[in-house]
Amino acid sequence: MKYASFTAADGSETWGIIDEGRAYDLGPTGSALAPTLRAAVENGIFGSVGEEFHTAPSRPEAEIEFLPSITNPGKIICIGVNYRSHQQETGRAAHQNEQKAPTIFTRFADSQMGHLQPALMPASTNEFDYEGEMALVIGKDGFHVAETEAMELVAGYAAYNDFSVRDWQLATTQWTPGKNFPGTGAFGPYLVPASDLGDVRDLTLETRVNGEIRQKASVADLYFDIPQLLSYVTGFTKLSAGDVVVTGTPGGVGRFMTPSGLLSDGDVVEVEITGLGVLRNTVRLEA
Repeated sequence: MKYASFTAADGSETWGIIDEGRAYDLGPTGSALAPTLRAAVENGIFGSVGEEFHTAPSRPEAEIEFLPSITNPGKIICIGVNYRSHQQETGRAAHQNEQKAPTIFTRFADSQMGHLQPALMPASTNEFDYEGEMALVIGKDGFHVAETEAMELVAGYAAYNDFSVRDWQLATTQWTPGKNFPGTGAFGPYLVPASDLGDVRDLTLETRVNGEIRQKASVADLYFDIPQLLSYVTGFTKLSAGDVVVTGTPGGVGRFMTPSGLLSDGDVVEVEITGLGVLRNTVRLEA
């Protein structure tokens, strides 16, 4: 079942289920099951809504404005250089045996945007890049969680595009500036319960720019897999219901292409993951 955050007819935030081209409103302007999708996750409603959702007010999916799947996560933890193919193109593959822990950076909630919203290329850069990724949403609190129990934390999965401002990212060893410009964290369109997907290692991630395939990899190509990531992250910070972990991008980012595959105004970037839909954003130059 596909859940989403979107705007109601009056412009306020709501959430619901997308089914056969219609958006069923389960939020404040609809069935009022919870105020936000994050609250639905926190309250155990996410993933448990039955067929009664068909009685909720609905609109055609084409008429809604998508918001980030979780609009207000307490934490967004991002993992860097975590696909083997990306390690190879960055020159880090030779040091894989030396890597004892994941590379971590954070993204702020107000840098996010939804499906079909513009990806804002800052006026201060000519080095705007894409990173198609799979995100997971935490379903319950966890701290110092063992790898054997880590998957119990996951409520659901969605596509993510970690648009990156490379010159700001690589100005120092700390990546945070290049990862937090407004309108650069695309999240959605749908959040799908983990129970609907089976083994996520079987999923395929594909990123396209103007229809050209740039990235394609199996989730099984992750260097640190999801249990390892969650065990590591909860080793230094508590994860709470509604938090987001973005798991890394495969090889094929624009920076390492010859000639350069960096983005320009008007480029259309799509991230498609098996069972999670297609996340589409058009690059627009910041005014």
